[in-house]
Amino acid sequence: MTDYLVVGSGLFGSTFAYEAAKRGHHVEVLEKRSHVAGNIFTKEIEGIQVHQYGAHIFHTKMKDIWEYVHQFAEFNNYINSPVANYNGEIYNLPFNMNTFNKLWGVQTPAQAQTKIQEQRENANVPDRPTNLEEQALSLVGSDIYEKLIKGYTEKQWGRKATQLPSFIIRRIPVRFIYDNNYFSDPYQGIPIGGYTQIVEKMLANDLIDVKLNTDFFADKEKYLKSGKRIIFTGMIDQFFDYQLGELEYRSLRFESEVHDVDNFQGNAVVNYTDAETPFTRVIEHKHFEFGKGNKGKTVVTHEYPKTWSRGDEPYYPIDDKNNRSLYKKYTELAAQQADNVVFGGRLGQYRYYNMDQTIMSALRLIKTEFGD
Repeated sequence: MTDYLVVGSGLFGSTFAYEAAKRGHHVEVLEKRSHVAGNIFTKEIEGIQVHQYGAHIFHTKMKDIWEYVHQFAEFNNYINSPVANYNGEIYNLPFNMNTFNKLWGVQTPAQAQTKIQEQRENANVPDRPTNLEEQALSLVGSDIYEKLIKGYTEKQWGRKATQLPSFIIRRIPVRFIYDNNYFSDPYQGIPIGGYTQIVEKMLANDLIDVKLNTDFFADKEKYLKSGKRIIFTGMIDQFFDYQLGELEYRSLRFESEVHDVDNFQGNAVVNYTDAETPFTRVIEHKHFEFGKGNKGKTVVTHEYPKTWSRGDEPYYPIDDKNNRSLYKKYTELAAQQADNVVFGGRLGQYRYYNMDQTIMSALRLIKTEFGD
């Protein structure tokens, strides 16, 4: 049996460890943080499951993945329905008839479509948008772009919308129905009791040895010479000591507070879409579980985007031409390590994965490794 060393106890690494151990393989999991579960880690505060690293709503079109994750937790039927706050004006997201009625007073889909078409024509954007601003204007017109997209997006990515690639916003949901459900996926919810339990159950096997507060890079050469097959879920450029240069990421800073009220903002997620407000979102965690928690208490988190630098947590790969080109060069280095090291997950593969995609990717690796 092959011994495996999994670097990182997030959803990708833990799914792989669980499946490998099921097949009788010994797995050592290294986690640099003081807890398992990576960015889906939740912690109970005042009887509320607090998403410590940003809001996570599980959603998927894949029934098999939905059934797979139900091995480890029971899910509620939470539906993601964020709202946007633009200088005190409140709008429903995703863009739908409720949004259009608030903006323009229109009542029918035909009226909303006419309004958007007028604004598209007045914006005079090219047939083939070359940046995010042009793409947004061509999709939804100027009012929605100026109030609900521009400021939020530029804060999130730390760049002008004219400097961002158009594909970032190409699939933005625009619905001509009165429906505030952000996702179109048929399976959606949040685990009752939080996400941490999922990973804890995945790793609860005598063949899995978890080491917390353990940094792979503190003893990298020892691990590489250990004879174990390494599943690396950290940053691919860091693995290679940034020898080809740094890939770019966006980071986040979270400020959480307990408030002595039952209900702080009336919704789990409120996006602040003006440019002047320094944070992008305010999360009130108890609404993910329909108000569950201690009476008269609520936990609120402000989410601030920030430029990533070494030592910061990398949350979002910056998917543009330059970074794609650099990542490709790193994959060529990775191919030379393929007999000993496999790169997986959001950071190892330098792409944005939803949770269902993360699990699916890990299960694909399992099939590659074990042929079943």
